[in-house]
Amino acid sequence: MNGSCQIANNGLRDTIWDARIDARNDALNGARNDAIEDPLNDNLKKEGVPLNYIQSSPPSFIYGTAWKAEATAGLVKLAISSGFSAIDTANQKKHYREDYVGMALKDLFDQGLERSSLFLQSKFTFVQGQDHRIPYDPDASFTEQVKDSFQSTLSNLHTDYLDSYLLHGPLSRSGMTDGDWEVWQAMEALYDDEKTLAIGLSNVSGTHLRQVIDLGRVKPSYVQNRCFAVQGWDHEVRSICRENDILYQGFSLLTANQQVLEDARIQMLADRYEVTPQQIIFRASQQMGMIPLTGTSNEKHMRQDLSCSEFELSDSEIFLVETISG
Repeated sequence: MNGSCQIANNGLRDTIWDARIDARNDALNGARNDAIEDPLNDNLKKEGVPLNYIQSSPPSFIYGTAWKAEATAGLVKLAISSGFSAIDTANQKKHYREDYVGMALKDLFDQGLERSSLFLQSKFTFVQGQDHRIPYDPDASFTEQVKDSFQSTLSNLHTDYLDSYLLHGPLSRSGMTDGDWEVWQAMEALYDDEKTLAIGLSNVSGTHLRQVIDLGRVKPSYVQNRCFAVQGWDHEVRSICRENDILYQGFSLLTANQQVLEDARIQMLADRYEVTPQQIIFRASQQMGMIPLTGTSNEKHMRQDLSCSEFELSDSEIFLVETISG
């Protein structure tokens, strides 16, 4: 590509990026039932600009669907009607019902909800994390397992692309194995083919993350980890993410930190801002640079979680939460 074409394509890419972000932000602000068009995708193709240049706007809060079983579809509808626009799932029936997430989405799409108003994220799970309901041939290569699992995810969710696709967890705690690398390369291929706008990792250590950053061809956009206050809220991994412009998603912020919720200092902050201790934890996590996940099944709590952005903790208050261990 010559210089003038490159400049022209960069300008078009920036224009489309801005338009896509504006559309997504409209959705995040509550316009989920309005028609939000994906801008100029055909023109992008004609100009040779990869669609994965136009990454979806990162969410500020994600609704997690693990361990919801038969209640999944109803809870996804409730979450979206309460204001959530980002949904996390996995093709792993042992803990998730991705197909039930899709049932809810199909009903909402049929009612006029636009796909582009949502951030949909799913995961590839190795056979070791599955039960007998495996979404691919366990005897196939890891490359084929990823392809088949991903295609099954698209079918389950009634979509033709994902906003984010994560490796659910590496095979070894000590670092990336050959199998992990084969899976990551298959995920990089999905990104190259514009089937997912971002790829990332879940349940990883700092060692895993550094290896993928240093040796992978496509840098992860997201890391999703369980977050313990006694471990500095996953301080090492969050620091690596911050240094490399990777967005950190934190889950089990409440369930893994019950002792923090009961701490008198957290209750003091809750009283000061006239919110709940749970809202203090979620707001602090956002101001610490995380994208929190919640899996609540309570509509009131859903709305409370999303209202966290309506108040701001001071630096000293964030430091208190960040350094608390319960």
